[in-house]
Amino acid sequence: MLRLRTVSDQIEAGYKILRKYHKTVTVFGSARLQESDKFYQQAQEFGGMLANHHYAVVTGGGPGIMEAANRGAFEAGGDSIGFNIVLPHEQSLNQYTTEELSFNHFAPRKIVMTMMADAYVYFPGGFGSLDELSEILTLIQTGKTQPAPVILIGTEFWHGMDVFFTETMNESFATISPDDEHLYMITDDLDEAMASIEANDTYCGH
Repeated sequence: MLRLRTVSDQIEAGYKILRKYHKTVTVFGSARLQESDKFYQQAQEFGGMLANHHYAVVTGGGPGIMEAANRGAFEAGGDSIGFNIVLPHEQSLNQYTTEELSFNHFAPRKIVMTMMADAYVYFPGGFGSLDELSEILTLIQTGKTQPAPVILIGTEFWHGMDVFFTETMNESFATISPDDEHLYMITDDLDEAMASIEANDTYCGH
């Protein structure tokens, strides 16, 4: 019972933070990529672009891609939110957040990060990023959250997954429908990604 109360309290605390912001974009990606990596640099640049377009940037609050996106928003003078996870031996909160919250469990953290954003942007990542991607695609596919752009940055990284979705899951086994292929876009172009987010906001009347 105590654990359920903790989970509920953390979800409410996360929503309380997000409700302060008119527009948010959640950015996902590997905690392992360093400042010298091109995807770190792209995530930092994109965080700045989002801030300049008046979006609050939301990440998991850790290092790597999360730090990069927070850093870009922070250094551009924008809103930079980190929802960190408390782990025994890794992932401390990065220094580029204007508001943060630490979670004891993955489940409430993922709920908060995947339910209220205007767009979801994925840079290369590991199992955690893939889990979060599968979650948001399922939520949109089943109508459990509002449709929003799901943008995968890095064609060389995401190509294999795209082939698996389109050729294996759709064409060979029909475990997803052809329409599901349109739930996400893959690009290397940050301007194209930004334009997709802005177009969706215009459509939704923001």
